[in-house]
Order: sequence, then structure tokens, then C-alpha cells
Amino acid sequence: MSSQTVKAIPRRKTREEILELSAPLFARHGYDGVSMRDVAAAVGLTQAALYYHFSNKDQLYLDAVAYEFQEKEAALKAMLAGNGTPWERLERFVAGLARMMATDKDFLRLVQWVLLDTDEARQGTLAKQVFRDMFVAVHDLACELDPHRDAHLLAMSIFGLVIFHFQTGATRKFMPGHRPHQDDPAVLARHVCELLRRGLAAADGEAR
Repeated sequence: MSSQTVKAIPRRKTREEILELSAPLFARHGYDGVSMRDVAAAVGLTQAALYYHFSNKDQLYLDAVAYEFQEKEAALKAMLAGNGTPWERLERFVAGLARMMATDKDFLRLVQWVLLDTDEARQGTLAKQVFRDMFVAVHDLACELDPHRDAHLLAMSIFGLVIFHFQTGATRKFMPGHRPHQDDPAVLARHVCELLRRGLAAADGEAR
């Protein structure tokens, strides 16, 4: 009896696998720098098979961003909801966000591309469906830090102090006074909290 070689049947790519493989492409090249053909080639699918899962590039991009953020959002929200004073939770949150940006370059790049995207429809969708819950959690913490301040502006300041620090990393290292330890998430977290605490205290003193 002659033996026959059984050919392995390629396993069908799942939607989650497609998102996992396409997110780094958008992180490195941005929305405009990635085509459905690029994604299909990276994933190992025909374009027709890719369109079976995603009707267009907008849907793929939005879902890829959501996929990349969902796990990190869960971890960050847990830091905000844990034990401790509002300032302790803020320091824990800032250190966690800074650690993600310092260690996951694709995540940092994706954040940069998302912020640079000028398409208002995509920005609106991401704001409502991906970023809103995370922002609300920080907004609520801002209310605890100082109920008399504009919580929206305070929450935006918290995000801005962390994100801008890492967005400017390539340039900042050539600026006077730069030290490697300034990129340590714990160091940055203490700095941000001290800056905000002193600023809010000074503002309260002036108000009186």
C-alpha cells in the first residue's frame, strides 16, 4: 500500500489575528501609509478574504486601534480604581501609562498617528467608542484631586504631560539638562504629581 502525503490545510485567519497583525502596520506608517493590499500581504490573505472581515479600510483601522487600546485601557483603569488616595492612584496611573509608552514603541507610534489624524469622522468615532471611558475615569479622578478645578482641563493636562514627554523623546535627548533617568516611568510619575499638586495648591492660595 503506497503512502500518501497529507497536505496541511492552512488555518483560516480570525478577525482577532488580523487586528493583531494590522495594528503594527498602522503604528509604523499611519492611516494614509497603509493600504488594504498591505494588510492582506502582511496577514497572508487575499484582499477578498480581508474584505470578508472588514468592509473598508476605515473599519479595519478603527477596529485595530480599539484592539490595541483595549487591553491597556483595562490595566490603566484598574490602577485608577485601586486602593489609595487620589494622588497615590494618579501616580500609579501616570507610571503605568509612562511604562506602556516607554516599553511598547508600536503603542507610542500609534498614539502619535492617532493624534495627527485630521479626519474628524474617525476622530469622533475613536473618541466616543475607544477613548471615552478612559478619559471619564481620569476626569473622575481629577474631580477628586480638586473639585473646584475644571476637571476636563485637568484630565487633559494629565494625559498631555505624559504623552508629550514620550512624543518628543527623539528631540528632547539633545536638549540642555536631559538625563536618562528622566525617562524612568516612576520618576516621571513623581514629577507630574508634584507639579500638579503644587500648581493646584498655589491656585487655591491665590483664590483666597
